[in-house]
Amino acid sequence: MLSAPKTVPAWPSEIRLVKDRRTLHVAFDDGAAFNLSAELLRVTSPSAEVQGHSEAQRKTVGGKRNVTILSVDPVGNYAVRLTFDDMHNTGIYSWAFLRDLGVNAERRFQAYLDDLQAKALDRDRPGMR
Repeated sequence: MLSAPKTVPAWPSEIRLVKDRRTLHVAFDDGAAFNLSAELLRVTSPSAEVQGHSEAQRKTVGGKRNVTILSVDPVGNYAVRLTFDDMHNTGIYSWAFLRDLGVNAERRFQAYLDDLQAKALDRDRPGMR
């Protein structure tokens, strides 16, 4: 019996913080490349602070339109930790997470905007619900 070939996830070939610190450029070895905004990265942080431990605990974070990335630090050989200028630094951004965020950035950002509106939050005033 033959088994299906295992797919190897794309590996990042470049991760670079753009000069303005508001964009993280991520390129993968299969040719895909994404420019991810600091705002999107911050509000979708894979941290427990933002994601909670279940969908019911997930928080929507407002006031991050002008957030910047202070540092990009490797975590083993599978992820990076981003430190933002609001001092949030607990999210571990795996290669798979960054890839998914790049592929789905427009949809994820629109979902964020919809959540802000539904929770009476906005991109310019800090708040979390």
